[in-house]
Amino acid sequence: MIILLFDPFNGAAGDMIIGTLLDLGADEGLVRAAMRSVVGEPTIERVDRSGIRAVQVKAHAPVHHRTLDEVLDRVAESDAPAPARKMARRVFLRIHRAEESIHGTGAHFHEVGADDAIADVVGACTALYSLAPDEVAVRPVALGRGFAVGAHGTFPIPAPATVAVLAESDLRTVPGDEERELCTPTGAALLAEFSTVRPEDLGPAEIRAVGYGAGSRNPPGRPNVLRSMLHSVEGEGHGDRVDILETNVDDVTGETLAYTIGRLLEEGARDASATPVVMKKGRSGHLVRVICRPDATDRLVGVMAAELGTLGVRCIPMVHRAVAERTIEPVTVTIRGRERTIDVKCGWSGGKITSFKAEYEQAAACAQEAGVPLREVAGTVEAAARRLFIERGVLEP
Repeated sequence: MIILLFDPFNGAAGDMIIGTLLDLGADEGLVRAAMRSVVGEPTIERVDRSGIRAVQVKAHAPVHHRTLDEVLDRVAESDAPAPARKMARRVFLRIHRAEESIHGTGAHFHEVGADDAIADVVGACTALYSLAPDEVAVRPVALGRGFAVGAHGTFPIPAPATVAVLAESDLRTVPGDEERELCTPTGAALLAEFSTVRPEDLGPAEIRAVGYGAGSRNPPGRPNVLRSMLHSVEGEGHGDRVDILETNVDDVTGETLAYTIGRLLEEGARDASATPVVMKKGRSGHLVRVICRPDATDRLVGVMAAELGTLGVRCIPMVHRAVAERTIEPVTVTIRGRERTIDVKCGWSGGKITSFKAEYEQAAACAQEAGVPLREVAGTVEAAARRLFIERGVLEP
């Protein structure tokens, strides 16, 4: 199992997160394309930070602040892979909840609604998607101290939005010993969204790669970098711990159920479903079941209560879930005379691929653009994948 471990001993910002993931081996072309579609061509270069070589990323975005709806529209229209767009959307919803907890309903995004923040979030989510770790852990985040000036005047460091984002997450923090802002709201929201396990829950591991992302400042005697590592963990197979949330409903429409499942997935549920059941007195109803990370439980219970009107949600906490090793393999095919590359999600066991499937959203987008049925696109991609995997010797003929 591959674990991505962030070590934000000098804090974290969106550009530093992209840089450290690129240094680890994230797909630079994919990240460039995603960021370019939002604000234009980014600069990605190697720099020195107190003797440490690190990757610095600059978005070169104009100063233009946007509302939440505008931000989400730009994310949806970006060229990032569909899973990365969904993740970026959840990151901005985290920030929006933080802003509303501070300023009330209808709060503006201010600095984190600027185009450079949109590019940083889209780029970071794309970089994480391309690395595809099994789990992500985050060591305590350094916050900094002192005062800074923002849209609402002078405020204490860490910024109120940073504190609100971290308070909703399960991330640990340390004060840090610098008189400046070390962790930005964007950096906090990205790390909170990425995190799936606590560092102390990890067993013995082998370090496979180390990456450094550079901040814009270069103070003497202190490397202004965000370090990350890829760990290979051996042991009890692939698994993680999840909560299971359940509730029975008998007075909601099919449309409401479908909308609620969509919202739950947008808010970070690993899976959500509705199963027809017969309830007391013979009434027809549905069992709504949600699988989620423990840190998302309270938020998703709120969604279930708000959308379904349920008065109670059962929580089965910290269930161990066995998870097959998974990878994403790009497969290139020709459809209607044009070459297209579509990701194939693969499940592994004993060094062999045991299942594979074309990514739905990419296949659907290709089908719509080419004017062919979805099943034709998926069938073509999966047939090509089968031939490729058999040639590689990772799939039985």
